[in-house]
Parts: sequence; structure tokens; C-alpha cells
Amino acid sequence: MRLATYLLNGNELPAVVVGDEIVDLQTAAPDLPATVSAILALGDEGLKAAQAAVDTGTGRRALAEVTLGPPVRPAKFYGIGLNYLTHANEAKREPTEFPTIFAKMANSINAPNGDIELPLVSDQLDYEAELAVVIGKQCRHVSPEQAPSVVGGYTVTNDFTIRDWQRKTQQWTLGKSWDTSGPLGPWLVTPDEVPDPHNIAFRLTVNGEVRQESNTSELIFSIWDLIAEISTGSTLEPGDTIATGTCAGVGAFFKPPAWLKDGDVVRTEFDGIGALENRIVAEVEADAERSEVNQNAAA
Repeated sequence: MRLATYLLNGNELPAVVVGDEIVDLQTAAPDLPATVSAILALGDEGLKAAQAAVDTGTGRRALAEVTLGPPVRPAKFYGIGLNYLTHANEAKREPTEFPTIFAKMANSINAPNGDIELPLVSDQLDYEAELAVVIGKQCRHVSPEQAPSVVGGYTVTNDFTIRDWQRKTQQWTLGKSWDTSGPLGPWLVTPDEVPDPHNIAFRLTVNGEVRQESNTSELIFSIWDLIAEISTGSTLEPGDTIATGTCAGVGAFFKPPAWLKDGDVVRTEFDGIGALENRIVAEVEADAERSEVNQNAAA
């Protein structure tokens, strides 16, 4: 099943994607919760109810006529650094003994086709194609063997990064949490439709040019290891999301660096899951001025 969120009258509503249509779950199954995360929290009963809604044939809209939002808005959005050997090699870093885990803030979450802001204060905007795993059950102290049972589904993300801000300090949170820098989507694919999440080919293009291409079989720390590590210290909730890392080919290590520019179009595609397509847009001076006014008012 492919669970999605679409926008209607300023609201984000849950839906199931079926071919070239969506099924609006608020219409076809009004008793279901109003978010994908809450539907996942119902477990098998939630998915059965969603499937029953699909079978009614009601609430259908053409996929091409709706705007998709991020399938979930995670309360906790984790990123993983240096989780492909090729990326560690291009960065001239040794693979780490334990996963390199950082946080991405909620303000970074963006729609699958949302614009990505090139900030006024930096020209070092970079891309990172990543498979994201979405938690489906509240869990803590999950072993690697138990980890598949807590997965709600898989989606695509691009960990857009402001490199100079990432490198300002030894921790990366600010450089990884820029507004708009964490698109998710286009939908969440449930585990029954993903035979092996550790064997998914993917690629990233900038204006049609292939920049990254690999397979999740190259992950250093498996998805199960990441869930086990993170859940040891933090209770994971339905909708929480882990971006699992990226491969070689990021713009920072081109010679000269191939930073993203205003007007570039970045496509991030994982076979069997879906694709993001994001346009880079320069941050507008007026937006920065409004932000400064808001900050002064709050102070």
C-alpha cells in the first residue's frame, strides 16, 4: 500500500495512492484518523481499514490533479552520516565504529515537489539522496532482529545540506536543518511491498545529469542496526523517520565543488519506492526581512 498526504483547502489529508488516482480516506473512511502517522499507529487494523476504503471505490481523485505533501511529519527526524563506504572515501573519512546520528528539525520537512531554498548567507547548498524508514509502532530497546516488525514503511528523502554551516562546529544540526531542506515522499510504501529494503537501486540527477547512483545493499549500518541503536536511547513513535545515509557523488567533493544554484532541478529516485523532484530557489530578501522583524517582535 502507498499512503500519502494531499493538500485540500490548506489542510493535509491522508490518502491511498492507487495507480494514477488517490483515495481520500477522510471521505472513504471517515472513522480513520486524520494523519498517516496515526493510521500507522493502529497497526494492521488501520491498514485493513484503509484497504477497505480503497475497495469501496469512493473518494477518488486524479493523482495529477492534487498536490502531495510529506506523507508524515515526524516528531523525531534522524539523519545518518557516512553510512556508505563510497561517501566516507570521497570525504577521506574512516568508517565509524558506531552510526553517526544527528537530528533534523521539524522546520526542514518539505513536500516531495517542494522548492528548496538557497539561503542568502551561503552558496554551499548540497544534495544527498537517501532512503528513509518510517516507524510504525511505539517502541524502545528494539533489537536488530525485532526491527523489521516496527517499520511502518519506506519513503524517499534528500538531506539537502548547507555545507559551510554544517562544518562550523563538530555537530551538524544547523547545517542539516535549514528551512525546506528535508523533502519527504512522494508517499510511504508499506513493508509488504518492499521485498528487501537492503536491495534498492537509486540515483540522483541535477538538471538531468546523474550525480549519485548506488544501491542500499551498500549501507554500512543496516536499517535494522540503525533502529536498534536509536531506540536504545529514545522511544520511537509512529511517524518518526530515519534518513539512512547517502553514497558518493555529493557536490562538495567535485573539483571545483558543484554547489546547487537557483533554478536547478534535483530528482531523487528509489526503485519501487518513488521519486522527489525539487527546484532550487533563491531565498528572497523580503523573506529574510520579515523573519528579522518577527524575531525582534518576539524578543
